[in-house]
Amino acid sequence: MRITRTGGGRGRRAAAVTTTVLTASALLLTGCSSDDGDDSNASDSNGNITLKLADFGQFGYKEAGLFEQYHKLHPNITVKEDTTSDEQVYYPKLLQQLNAGSGLADVTGIEVGRIKEVVDTQAAKFADLSKSINVSDWVSWKEKQATAKDGTVIGAGTDIGPMSLCYRKDLFQKAGLPSDRDAVAKAVAGGWEDYIQLGEQYKQKAPSGTFFMDSASAMYNAVVSSSAEQYYDADGKAVYKDSAAVKQGWNLAAEVADKKLSGGLPQFQDPWQAALRNGKIASMVCPAWMAAQISTYSGDTYKGKWDITRAPGTTAANWGGSFLAVPKSGKHVKEAVELVKWLTAPEQQAAVFKAVGVFPSNKGAYELASVKTAKLPYFSDAPIGQIYAEEAKSIPEAVLGPKDGVIKDTISTQINNMEQRGTKPDKAWKDATETIDKAIG
Repeated sequence: MRITRTGGGRGRRAAAVTTTVLTASALLLTGCSSDDGDDSNASDSNGNITLKLADFGQFGYKEAGLFEQYHKLHPNITVKEDTTSDEQVYYPKLLQQLNAGSGLADVTGIEVGRIKEVVDTQAAKFADLSKSINVSDWVSWKEKQATAKDGTVIGAGTDIGPMSLCYRKDLFQKAGLPSDRDAVAKAVAGGWEDYIQLGEQYKQKAPSGTFFMDSASAMYNAVVSSSAEQYYDADGKAVYKDSAAVKQGWNLAAEVADKKLSGGLPQFQDPWQAALRNGKIASMVCPAWMAAQISTYSGDTYKGKWDITRAPGTTAANWGGSFLAVPKSGKHVKEAVELVKWLTAPEQQAAVFKAVGVFPSNKGAYELASVKTAKLPYFSDAPIGQIYAEEAKSIPEAVLGPKDGVIKDTISTQINNMEQRGTKPDKAWKDATETIDKAIG
């Protein structure tokens, strides 16, 4: 999946899963274009057409063999994927194409951190999918994110990122903490405050050179993401300064920084990767796609030493997810809509989950064997199909705002400053709010 973390986005790597013996290794697959030319509207005298699908990172369709399968079902249609590895490069280009009304693919991916802005400012330029897909097939909050005020649905949900907790069993044992996944879930059942208390216990007997968690900013994101109201209210007003979830997340992050319970390691950067390789991180918040990151960088040395359990508290969080949309300007809109409908159906989402480890947003996939009984050998055969499906059911319907990503990333930067530079919480918050207010107007 995506290897960059963007506003509202997530890092993405591939983790293959099966219903019996899962391959557990994460494939270091970065996005690369499979189609350098722009032949998205190509057709010939025999009625054969080429549909161009533009996305970012790794959506998993190629790895799951879905394009070849679709061609067999529709011999007159060839699907070509044009992938940009970095979503922060992809999105500005998409906006330019939308504003110019040209250069768009037949199908385009949209990251969850961008969907609100696109819905509010560009919805009229996309086909309404509400008559083509059954919105109730998705987890309730997913398609609402892509629904405009007039009821049009501009995107069909691909994956989601239900949050769990990944932890090192062996390090927990050495620190005298419970290591069984059910026992760990019970220890943090009261919420993120319990998680911090567990961290304090860990620190008392922590193996030399290890940290209880990778970063307070990651924990902050999980806390905020488990709330319905985050950075904006239902009227579209930025309320991050008064948001109860933001206040809770910030205070908990400041506590973690003060008690030095984390390594202060911004996720996906070189020091974070090195800490995983060297076995220095005991736990981290873990959206569905994070397992592949961990297994990639931790390597064979720590296979079977990691495990996955429920996230702290009773309300789950979501980190990540995307949509497929169809621009109205395409010459093959009908065919593109049918492709989107097929790619986001339960069987195809299950195939992508099996191939690259990203979790489906279509509820119908949860009852398929390849999802329902899925386990990860790298993570001590953790029943990820069950864990993620249960988490997905308790994720609240969050209010999204157009600048969620800017706000979140700015606050995360200041949390990192508290951890790494010893910046006092009041100073860090002041710096964060000043930067955000300038950015969002």
